[in-house]
Amino acid sequence: MRIVTWNVNSLNARVDRVNDFIEYAKPDIVLMQETKMSDEQFLHSHFEDLGYESVHCGEGRWNGVAILSRVGLSEVKHGFDDLGDPDPEARLISATCGGIRVSSVYVPNGRAVDDPHYEYKLSWMERLRFHMQRTCESSEHALVGGDFNICPDNRDIWDPDNPEIRTHVTDSERKALQDLQKCGLTDLFRKFYDENQLYSWWDYRDGGFHKRRGLRIDLLLGTSVLADKAEFCLVDRNARKGTKPSDHAPVMVDVAI
Repeated sequence: MRIVTWNVNSLNARVDRVNDFIEYAKPDIVLMQETKMSDEQFLHSHFEDLGYESVHCGEGRWNGVAILSRVGLSEVKHGFDDLGDPDPEARLISATCGGIRVSSVYVPNGRAVDDPHYEYKLSWMERLRFHMQRTCESSEHALVGGDFNICPDNRDIWDPDNPEIRTHVTDSERKALQDLQKCGLTDLFRKFYDENQLYSWWDYRDGGFHKRRGLRIDLLLGTSVLADKAEFCLVDRNARKGTKPSDHAPVMVDVAI
């Protein structure tokens, strides 16, 4: 089974790129972020014609997360499964697909360390930790994937020696990600690759992609059972090339299930 996470940075703008990717990569499950669509606008019938069931959680102007599946889709949950108040932003959706409980997440950016959005990001990650703890307790086949807006360690950033205090690389953000993984989640990409300079996002500005100035912030975190069954993982850099690409590349994993 092939599972993909991809921040498409506006589905309306990238639908042709998504179509091309689906045609050649043939994913079974796609976790999508930053659709920038409302639920009413989402392209359910389009993806149905391609063989996928779909669910979406969106606001219309920004954010927006979705799940596409051609291996079944049930038990849909919008937002956190933590008994708290609904999140005011459309950043999380979960479903069961092909026997795997998957969550598509778009973690807040944080903007700046002294911005209230940074505190929102940290509190959001704590809620996600509780959400995934409950998920992992109920299913040994569980996975959370998406744009985490956090570089797990210095291998995942092109300029780790930059002294500027900024989001995505602070100790607090990395600790929040480590705490999430203590639920029993493995960074599936790092099962296969130990090198640095392997990124999933590159700024549109100043030729970041061609200069290899990127970040690895798009992650697939799976339970130990899924990690043991993972056979292949890849950041598809080809999807970042060509006409009108997203600034993120899809990340895919194949699991023998």
